[in-house]
Amino acid sequence: MKIHLLQREQWLPAPIEQVFAFFGAAANLEKITPPWLRFRILPPPVDDMQAGTLIHYRLSLHWVPIRWVTEINEWRPPFRFVDVQKRGPYALWEHTHEFEQERGGTRMRDCVRYALPLGWLGTVVHGLFVRRDLNAIFDYRARQVQAIFSR
Repeated sequence: MKIHLLQREQWLPAPIEQVFAFFGAAANLEKITPPWLRFRILPPPVDDMQAGTLIHYRLSLHWVPIRWVTEINEWRPPFRFVDVQKRGPYALWEHTHEFEQERGGTRMRDCVRYALPLGWLGTVVHGLFVRRDLNAIFDYRARQVQAIFSR
């Protein structure tokens, strides 16, 4: 299984507690996910995030409907949390969110370790679609987050 790495970093003009609270609220995922994914959190709503919390959602990628379940594996407010795919399209999906106070704002870091199923076919699909799709999703997310915290 080939493991890929997606890393992003962004400075936001807001206090760490505010940034962490935004990302720690599952309902805000819909605000920062591109509309073309038709992303929706499924009931029951998640209000109190903590280690062990499961988040169920659905989305559509290239017109293929996907149901996804992630689990919060680590929860350390206001500095870090990790979500791991329990059900979904990846053989591995581990997304680490880190937050650090910096220059009167917050430095946010994302590190996603992921792998596709299907062996060599998954590698081909990654090269053709997945890498480009993930970069587009995280580019959109960065623009939305910047706009939200720059108001």
